[in-house]
Amino acid sequence: MAAWVFSVPFALLLVFVKTSFVPLDSFDRGVTLDMHEDALENPGYTAFLRVATEVFGPWTWRVMVVLVALWLWRRGSRRLAVWAVATITFGGLLNLALKEIVDRARPDLPDPVASAPGASFPSGHAMGAALGACILMLILLPSLRSRAARIVAWAAAAAVVAFVAYSRVALGVHWTSDVVAGVTLGVAFVTGTAAGYETWRRGEGRRPVVAPEEGIEPEAFQGTDQG
Repeated sequence: MAAWVFSVPFALLLVFVKTSFVPLDSFDRGVTLDMHEDALENPGYTAFLRVATEVFGPWTWRVMVVLVALWLWRRGSRRLAVWAVATITFGGLLNLALKEIVDRARPDLPDPVASAPGASFPSGHAMGAALGACILMLILLPSLRSRAARIVAWAAAAAVVAFVAYSRVALGVHWTSDVVAGVTLGVAFVTGTAAGYETWRRGEGRRPVVAPEEGIEPEAFQGTDQG
């Protein structure tokens, strides 16, 4: 159900972008031009954004997920490790495929403050952050014992994803709809693979879990060998 909640806005944005929906195009252009003016007026902050957006770029998330997956594998949580690597890998490939299919041009601005290769929709940075943050949260949630700690962790993860999305628009390398599409598709993809993982859990006779509250495999922090 949650996967559909995030899939619907992505699907609508995809249709609007492919049909050059005028209200969306006008909104995107207006926001981008306003942010571009701010970027030109604040070179120091713009320089910070250029560094930060790459620090939280797709490869950072891939490396973190792979490192956590290796740790899980050594602990015996091998199916969880495979889920993590498969989710971020196939999520990234889906992003690349959609970029090729949609082939949306990036903003073409006077005096650009940053550049990026390839097509614009959906944002790879935004989707990569959403994929990575959600995967890591669903793995590590069982290590957070209190509800308050889990809420804070989710809030921090959401803030990082939102910052990455904002940075891409502020630097003029993406439209707002690109980053919204990237985030919603990333969350939908992780939610969908997590639902598949939960189906496997129940088929194995494991107790059902509420993934956003407990993570997708609480036993990973209880020394349970998943084979």
